[in-house]
Amino acid sequence: MRMFTIAVMAEGKKLTHLDDQGKAQMVDVGHKPVTAREAVAEGFIIVAAETLRAITGGSVPKGEVLNTARIAGILAAKRCGELIPLCHPLPIDSVIVDFEMRDDRVRIEATARVTAKTGVEMEALTAVSVAALTIYDMCKAIDKTMVIEGVRLLRKSK
Repeated sequence: MRMFTIAVMAEGKKLTHLDDQGKAQMVDVGHKPVTAREAVAEGFIIVAAETLRAITGGSVPKGEVLNTARIAGILAAKRCGELIPLCHPLPIDSVIVDFEMRDDRVRIEATARVTAKTGVEMEALTAVSVAALTIYDMCKAIDKTMVIEGVRLLRKSK
């Protein structure tokens, strides 16, 4: 097997998830101070008007959609370190998942907080993603046109 050194740069910085040989590695955060951190993410699921009415009216055959999606998002954030290969498992302080009904979509926002040595962005993004997937799963029998889009980090501290 031939070994080689790879200099991986992104915006002038070495990528921290790769070692000098280009192999994946978990970032060492042992030297970092423990600080309070927060991340906010959002995403959308586009649904038909009838689906939106069924969600808000509580008439989706699989049950109460938004509370189920909220719980799924919170649980996903708590298990993020098990889902994303190089993500540190974090002692989550809190996760809040909220929904905003719009004309043709549900906006999902997740806020994750932690007191730790590394950020909590992946947990917020995972919460949004799994909440959206839960809405999709619960409504797929009544709406074949749903689309999940726009999952992104809005802001983070530290």
